[in-house]
Amino acid sequence: MSFADAIKSYFKNYATFTGRARRSEFWFTVLFTTLVSAGLSTLFPGANVPIGDGLTMQQSSPIVNLWSIATIVPSLAITWRRLHDVNKPGPYFFYILIPIAGLIMLIIQLVKDSAPGANAFGAPVK
Repeated sequence: MSFADAIKSYFKNYATFTGRARRSEFWFTVLFTTLVSAGLSTLFPGANVPIGDGLTMQQSSPIVNLWSIATIVPSLAITWRRLHDVNKPGPYFFYILIPIAGLIMLIIQLVKDSAPGANAFGAPVK
């Protein structure tokens, strides 16, 4: 799947938690959302807020916050479908709540190749 096709699919399947998502679709989407977030943060920096003793903290701008809110559901949906593609149930995502080990377990599943053939979550998308 090409970069453009992956982004189209990301927005087309905004809240689709069923089916499967190819590895390329998932990682191109991660790249796209990361680049847009970095670009928005650069173009629209937030305010520096004092937190005491001469220290300041950079807040995110409202535009960056809107982008983050707008991409929560589709990012969760594509991760859910990606897990389906490797024959794992979507709630496997919540292993991320386990400190360190959960993140590692999730990343391992997200980088794996698709499960061959049809599985409980549908026909292969390859």
